[in-house]
Amino acid sequence: MQNQDTNNEQKKLYDATCKQVLSEKSFIAYILQTCVDEFRGYSLRYIVRHCIQGTPDVGTIVVEADNGGSFRIKNQQTEDKTETEGTVFYDIRFTAIVPNNGKLIELIINIEAQNDFNPGYPLLKRAVYYCSRMISSQYGSVFTKSHYEKIQKVYSIWICTNPTQEWSYSITRYQMQEYNLVGASHAPQTDYDLLTPILVCLGQKKYTELHGLLKMLNMVFLDNISPGEKIKTLKQEFDIEVTPQLEKGVSEMCNLSEGIEKRGEARGEIKNMITVATNMIKKRKYSPEEISEISGLPLEKVMDLIDGKTA
Repeated sequence: MQNQDTNNEQKKLYDATCKQVLSEKSFIAYILQTCVDEFRGYSLRYIVRHCIQGTPDVGTIVVEADNGGSFRIKNQQTEDKTETEGTVFYDIRFTAIVPNNGKLIELIINIEAQNDFNPGYPLLKRAVYYCSRMISSQYGSVFTKSHYEKIQKVYSIWICTNPTQEWSYSITRYQMQEYNLVGASHAPQTDYDLLTPILVCLGQKKYTELHGLLKMLNMVFLDNISPGEKIKTLKQEFDIEVTPQLEKGVSEMCNLSEGIEKRGEARGEIKNMITVATNMIKKRKYSPEEISEISGLPLEKVMDLIDGKTA
């Protein structure tokens, strides 16, 4: 039980560290440059220094959306809460501005790190829900009364580290489009293209087999190479500005991952020992001492199995 608690705590620390690494502005800039049309053509440094507003919030701030709360667009809240809908946490949330047709437009962007691709519901629907919440929560902060023209476009970008084979190494974007059923009238795209969920799916390949954003994310979050090698590759191949916080985060992430993996291996070995011991007990021809010696399980644990207790 203690080992399980320790492993769960390590996983929480690992997840938190991944989110901190993912919230680095240079990482965000690379994701925006690849996935978001509004940032195509801008350099990483321009996006970092001129587009990403303030410090991205990472799962820490609470807002009561129903009664106004303290929600302010310049300091994005990472949790939306309503009396009827429960609580929704955002991994990373921030605003970004970008030049468009001679004026600046402001976007609200959420980035999620997701390990479970099949959590019991379609992940894409959750991404659509997050977009919808970011739209509805603008009332009272971005706009009031009937000033719907002020609604800002939102993106929810999901980094999926363990998708199914079908989805592996894909980047898929979903957005509203206009279709004329009768007639040929056209509304400005900016009036309806307001929410965009994006799925960025990794897989089981080595990063050296990949290119671009998928290669960078795979290398940092999945490949079993040293922290020093990851930092070197980020600098040299991806032109990522490595801050002390990013270097520390990558190092901690690697160390935590190694600890989780070793504990997993240890649990596997113990499970095998218990299986061997249980099979020997069922045959009723071995003494407890013989079972302990052959299975490798301590005699005390063998006696617990014989007594019907959990080893």
